[in-house]
Amino acid sequence: MKVFWLLARRELGSFFTSLTGYVIIAAVLFLIGISFSSLLEVLNNGDPTDTPITDLFYQSYFFWLIFLLASPLISMRTFAREKALGTYETLTTIPVSDLQIVLGKFSGVLLFYMLVWSPLLACIAVVRHYSNDVSAFNFGMVASTYLGILLIGGVYMAMGCFASSFTRSQILAAIISFMMGVGLFVVSYRSMYGTPDTGWWNRITSYFSLIEHMQDFVRGVVDTRFVVFYLSLIVLFLFLTLKVVESRRWR
Repeated sequence: MKVFWLLARRELGSFFTSLTGYVIIAAVLFLIGISFSSLLEVLNNGDPTDTPITDLFYQSYFFWLIFLLASPLISMRTFAREKALGTYETLTTIPVSDLQIVLGKFSGVLLFYMLVWSPLLACIAVVRHYSNDVSAFNFGMVASTYLGILLIGGVYMAMGCFASSFTRSQILAAIISFMMGVGLFVVSYRSMYGTPDTGWWNRITSYFSLIEHMQDFVRGVVDTRFVVFYLSLIVLFLFLTLKVVESRRWR
């Protein structure tokens, strides 16, 4: 366990020893700020609503842009950077298991991912403070929203680790991760806005729909089926990453 936390802390700390981490934080903060500015403008100029602020924020395109753009940039460093710097061989020869390496790096990028989402709490707190309708805010909904952000982000981080594990180019890793993330999002979009269909294909796309799942999370509904779904995807991509890391022994 001590080795695991050392690896996770090393991965997390690497974002603050280079410009990349600060650029990602600034970019996410910018997107969250734009989203809330447009949201407040709509609320000030529109009719009163009792819809929770988390539900309104989830409907913003900027919310999903953070998943699609920031996640590949965060996870592209995990293995590709080690290979590019020539430290990958050293890392894999120290007395630590491949599983600990994969889990440590995944935990490090996931911690940083949740850190870049922390300004959302400050925005919600500010709006709650100056709002006349306190009932529109619910701490349970905020907690479930962050749970949804954590689970979906965990899938995107695991996909990013997998993409980064079989290349030494961070740009290529980011592109592969971005394409996988977009593919998953397109399935979600088709399920929400496609033609009405009650067939087996619609049921499958609905099960994979991030948009539908997040809609429940932002409204305070935690469906265990969705939790199991995301945890299964995380385990799947981490397992694939582990196999790629272990494949060096076959060469």
